[in-house]
Formats: sequence, C-alpha cells, structure tokens
Amino acid sequence: MKELYDVGIIGGGPGGYVAAIRAAQLGLKTALVEKRTTLGGTCLNVGCIPSKALLTSTGHFSFLNNQAIEHGITFEKPVLDLQAMMVRKEQVVKKLTGGIAELMNHNGVDLFFGEGFIQKKGEIIVHRENQENSILQAASIILATGSQPVELPFLPFTSETIIDSTGALELTKIPGSMAVIGSGPIGLELGSVWSRCGAKVDVVEILPEILPGWDKQISATLKKALTRQGLAFHLSTTITGYHIDQKGIVLEGKDSQVGAVEISAEKVLVAAGRKPYCPTPIIENLKLRRDQGGRILVDDNFRTSADSVFAIGDLIRGPMLAHKAEEEGFAVAELIAGKAGYVNYDAVPGVVYTSPEAAAVGKTEEELKEEKTPYRKGIFRFSANGRALAAGETEGFVKVLAHKETDRLLGVHIVGEMASVLIAEAAVAFEFGGSAEDLGRTIHAHPTFSEAVKEASLSAYDKGIHSI
Repeated sequence: MKELYDVGIIGGGPGGYVAAIRAAQLGLKTALVEKRTTLGGTCLNVGCIPSKALLTSTGHFSFLNNQAIEHGITFEKPVLDLQAMMVRKEQVVKKLTGGIAELMNHNGVDLFFGEGFIQKKGEIIVHRENQENSILQAASIILATGSQPVELPFLPFTSETIIDSTGALELTKIPGSMAVIGSGPIGLELGSVWSRCGAKVDVVEILPEILPGWDKQISATLKKALTRQGLAFHLSTTITGYHIDQKGIVLEGKDSQVGAVEISAEKVLVAAGRKPYCPTPIIENLKLRRDQGGRILVDDNFRTSADSVFAIGDLIRGPMLAHKAEEEGFAVAELIAGKAGYVNYDAVPGVVYTSPEAAAVGKTEEELKEEKTPYRKGIFRFSANGRALAAGETEGFVKVLAHKETDRLLGVHIVGEMASVLIAEAAVAFEFGGSAEDLGRTIHAHPTFSEAVKEASLSAYDKGIHSI
C-alpha cells in the first residue's frame, strides 16, 4: 500500500527536520525519511553538538589548569576523566535527538527510518534491513541528505590512525600527539579539544594563514592565541603521503619555505572540508544537474532540474552550516505551500568555537578591497571593555565595516569571548539593512561584552566614545 503525502523529505538533519516541521505547520501532510536511527543528521549526532559538548568540558578543564588561580581559586591539580566526559557528550546528544523526535510527533509528521531512494517521479522507497520496503507518494520531494568528510587520496581513512571528525569525537584514549590536516573551524575546534586534554597538536594548512576565507586580522589574532595554548601550526605546507614507524604515523610533506618536512603523530585528523552526499541512485534516476563540486544545482526557489524535486542544505550552493540549512528548510516548505519563503545569504553568520571564539557575518576587509568598495572601519578591543576585564577575557576585538557613503553595514568580524553570541545582533542588523550608526546608537546594557559591538560601530560611523 502506498502512502500519499503533500511533501516527502529525505534526510532528517537540521534542514530536513525543520522543513518537515514547517510544512506540517502549514497544513501539508508530511513524511520524513532518515537513514540513521536518530534524527538531527551530522550536526546533532556527530558534528555541531557533540563537538561543542567536548569543547565546553575541556574548556572547563583548561580554565582550572590555567586561569582559576587568577581568580583566587586554588586546589589540587584537576584530573580529566575522559570516559565520563564522553558519557556526558552522549547524554547531550541523546536528549536533543530525542527532543526532535518529539517535535515530529507533536507536529504530525510521519517518520520513516531507513534509506530513502527515488526511482520515479513522486515516489520515495524506504529501504530497511530485514523489513519490507515502504513506498511513499509525494507531490513534492525535498532532498536534505547533507554532506560527508572529504577523504584525501594520499591519506585514506583507517579505523584507528587516520580519522575523520566523527572518529575524533569518539576517541577512548587521549593520544600523545595528533596532526590535524586543515585549519578550518572543524580542525581548529577538534584540535583544541585534544590539545586541552594533553595531546601535542600540529595543525597543517596548505595556505599561508589559518581559517581560509576569513578576515585575515581575525585569523592572525586567533592563530596567536591558539599558539600560546600549545597548538603548533605548519602553514604553506602540503602533505603528499605518509609512512608508519614504531611510534605511529609520519606525514611526508613540503613546506614552501624550508622544503621537505616530516610530522609524526599517533593520530591524524583529516579536516580538509566536506562534500555533498546524495545516494547515487537518486542522482542518476532523477538526472539531477550538479556543479563541478558535486553540489546539486537549484534555482532561487530551491527547485532542481527534476520536476517537483527540491534540494537544500549542504547539497546546494553556500556555506555548509547547520543554521543555513535550517533557514533553507523553513523557506522551501513555505514556497511549496505557496508562500514567499526566502533566505538572505548576506546575513548568514559563521562561527569558530575555539577559545577565543571567532564569528563573522558579511564581507571581509580583503573582499571589500578587491571589489574596490569604499568603506570605513571601526575596531574596539575587549581589553578596553569593562565586562571583559572583570571576566579576565580581554583577548580579541570587534571589527565593523560600513559603506563609506551610505554607512550600510558590510561586514562584522569578532574574535573574543562570546563571539558566537555577539554576532547575532550584527546578523539582525544585516537582515534589516542596518547601518553602523544604527548599531552604534542602540542602547547596550552596561557592563556587557556587547558594548564592544556598539563602540566598534560608533568608530565606523564617526568616533567611538571609549576609544583613544
């Protein structure tokens, strides 16, 4: 018997489950198909959430070891219980994935666990091991199958030594050393986790700076902070292969300045990016058009080249971020329901959850220079912020970039404590087409970290009050 639906969604990650909830809220009969046994996709199961749980736990451990004495707190040397830390991480994941399942039930979404395939228009086959397949008929189908780690041909993943981000979240023993290939958010965050635990961490980056594509002043400041914390960086370095010796794995590479290099480590984390994942039969059966990077091509309404089939999230253009996928899921559900769903891609923030954190929305100063866009810049350092001084978190700054003629916000870049929270007000200002003056004249509570955003905005508009 075939089930009939208005919307069928393949993939229960942030994009898929948000699309399911919104579609159901709008009165559409909705089915969600998920191949895992839990909802939430990579983000909740083996990505955003477990990594932040470990970053928080190891952040506390690092504070006790390095900053507590400055606050007048003394005690015997703290001991890290890795097993207990991992148990807590799993509890956080279980609570959140279970909560999403409750949301499905609350909103009347029919949930099917199994691998979703499409053989012909409007029909989803749900394959489950040792069970009869379910066949769903849907007037509209949304593909939200996400992405997977990039595997390097000269560093193929193994179960023990060369690992991806999922493997780095599941280690049962603190390695003596770890080499991280790639200095993007994933590499820096997981490198920080294991460095705080006591591992010697070497980060290898093919480009001359960390966080490729980010504002260079932000990346340079973060690199200095992470270096002081013990991470070692090998920039402008290309890895070409490896060999095994008695101590572990030895990476073979070339530094653009010194020539041949070797880096030894017990574990190698390959964090060289992610690539779209969509089952090959779906791509072939629907004859979906893709770009050179494997992303599915869609129009402004998320329609693919196949009739009544939509795609969102990591499968399509734009940054591979959970919150970007969520917005697309919300928008595509509204479009299918006949409403005016949209996503403002100029207002998608990015965050790195290291210590200090880094966050950004809009264009970098380098992009504005390349485009020859006239701009003004305002910078305010946390070392002059009262709340930051009281908290002992004075590293970093807020940078605001505004159009020289119209004062419209062009970019906001933050490195420092609570950057992931502070970037939200900048994103709101972008959403409403705000100016540096708008942010600078908005009343901010005192004393708060957010006052640094106000001061940087005033400096970009005219002159800051607390700036010299």
